[in-house]
Amino acid sequence: MPQSKLADLIDLARQPSSVQRRTLLREITDVFFVAPSYSSGELAQFDAVLCALAAEMEEAVRAELAVRFSTNPAAPHSLIRTLANDAASVAEPVLLHSNVLTDKDLMEIVQNRGQDHLRAVSRRADLSEQISDVIVDRGDDATLNVLVNNETAVLSRQASETLVERSADNPGLHAALVGRKSLPADLLNAMYFDVEAKLRDKILERNREMDPAELEAALELSRKRLALRDGVLPPDYAEAEAFVQDLRARNAMTPQSLARMLREGRRTHFLLALSESTGVAYTIAARIVERRDLDALAILCKAADFDRALFMTFAVLIAPPEEAMGRAAEYGALYGALPKETALRTLRFWRMRQESAYAPA
Repeated sequence: MPQSKLADLIDLARQPSSVQRRTLLREITDVFFVAPSYSSGELAQFDAVLCALAAEMEEAVRAELAVRFSTNPAAPHSLIRTLANDAASVAEPVLLHSNVLTDKDLMEIVQNRGQDHLRAVSRRADLSEQISDVIVDRGDDATLNVLVNNETAVLSRQASETLVERSADNPGLHAALVGRKSLPADLLNAMYFDVEAKLRDKILERNREMDPAELEAALELSRKRLALRDGVLPPDYAEAEAFVQDLRARNAMTPQSLARMLREGRRTHFLLALSESTGVAYTIAARIVERRDLDALAILCKAADFDRALFMTFAVLIAPPEEAMGRAAEYGALYGALPKETALRTLRFWRMRQESAYAPA
């Protein structure tokens, strides 16, 4: 574009009429897109004039301007940064698409703007780990759901742990986290007890597909993490512990002895014996039985090489009385369909979970 034409437009920008200035804004924008490139001096002039004109326009006009400049790699930096900090309807296309924004620009936005801006940034391609960390720290559940669903966003280990911890009380995050391909396997397995059945199936499927190297790396991370849960020792814990230790000393810890404890209503004795037999923490065994979590119980029994009949005995005794016998065949099918290797891999993660206050001091 000739320098004289740009100068004429800049002179017009000094006119006081708002109608003229709106027309001028569009004309200058049109002119900007005509030439393939500009000198640094011309670009600075465009930047100054466009920022000044945009500041006086209503939101709809600024939103139109943002859409036009959002995908232009040569867009003036000050203009793009100004639009990115504007109202959400103006900022969104720029936050989503503009490569003119630097990480420093984005960091200022996610540190200082509201959830609408954070959600727009969360959808941005190839989001850096540093920006994601701030979004995880400041974002609400809706924002975090958007971020987790963006597979191109890089999440640090700490951010992933924070997201999994928050998901324990926010089921709306479950599907996004379980579906995230880059979520570390140990954190994925830490979610098993909190998610619904169809998401548990996805966790088991990933465990089944995991190669040995990935499995060992995930288990090492899990050893370092060691999830903690609060709780209170049941009043008969010491008695039950002595009983189970005696069984072990006499080599009398058999599958049949576990079934007998459960039939006799000695719940704490059964839980300690189940923990001993399967190698999982007492807290995990207690959580499975208290929740009547037969999917998880099947994993324990399959990994411990208990036979189907013993699992069905446990299932019938643990399930609600009104459905126990009627669903016996269903419990058997559940156990039969579970591959032992998948159960063993899943159990290895559970064994990494540290004993909570339920455990002896």
